[in-house]
Amino acid sequence: MLGSGAGGIEEMSDPDILLIGHVTCDLLGADPQGGHRLGGAVSFAAVTSARLGRAPTVITRAAPSTDLSGLPAEAEVVVLPSPATTTFANVYTEQGRVQTCHARALPITSRDIDVRLRRPRAALLGPLVGEIDPDVAGIFDDATLVAAAPQGWMRRWDDAGRVYGKRWDDAEEILPWLDAVVLSQEDIEHDLSRLEPIFERVPLVVVTESRDGCTLYRCPDSGAIVETKIPPRPAREVDPTGAGDVFAAAFMIRLEETGDPVQSARFANITASFGVEHVGMAGIPGRATILAYMQEHPFLAT
Repeated sequence: MLGSGAGGIEEMSDPDILLIGHVTCDLLGADPQGGHRLGGAVSFAAVTSARLGRAPTVITRAAPSTDLSGLPAEAEVVVLPSPATTTFANVYTEQGRVQTCHARALPITSRDIDVRLRRPRAALLGPLVGEIDPDVAGIFDDATLVAAAPQGWMRRWDDAGRVYGKRWDDAEEILPWLDAVVLSQEDIEHDLSRLEPIFERVPLVVVTESRDGCTLYRCPDSGAIVETKIPPRPAREVDPTGAGDVFAAAFMIRLEETGDPVQSARFANITASFGVEHVGMAGIPGRATILAYMQEHPFLAT
């Protein structure tokens, strides 16, 4: 099934920005009967891409009844069949987010990705429930910038669906294919030692730190890791859901455009900060807003 603007996979040219992972039904509260809205890393990343003037292609799995109207009209959407759509409830407390997974769509493997979609300028792997098989990371053309927001590879859940963190079990199969990894302090349970295997294999790692901005780690093949703290744009937080996904997409896009990881991280910080000031995806800003703020508040790394 194809979403807006697509006449069939065979008619697609090489994609600009490729986004892989489950869209979600995000419940409005803990009650499964209380309504929902579209979510998922690829949804937030698709809106971010479109507002930055790029052309997103989304590869996902969802049930036929899933309402995808929240995706941007500019997006090409490839919906692989699944009897269910991944469904989450996110409840924010003073102690952090409590997340429950009520349903999971089927996995996405390399066999699901048409050869014509394997040469994008940049690709973001955004798993939510471990749904992207490790073999997907290695299918792209050498010219493609491949980034991952690996939160979904670092989750487990109990019989009631309550989500907890875990170590990234299949990282060894995925990391060698990545140019950048974006994750949060929450993803690593505030344990920086869990970054060490990533530092060994990925040249750029960004850890987002909520209101404190982010830290960029440049990891050369030889030599010391270069750590740069990137300051935040102060925000009036209304809804933090999807902030990390907005950040990951904005960072990847700006890195592909400029090759400058420091300014790309700054660009992504600002993009995500505007996003959390509104409910859902409504606050994700356009490029002009972000660049204007960067010009008014320059950042020079020391």
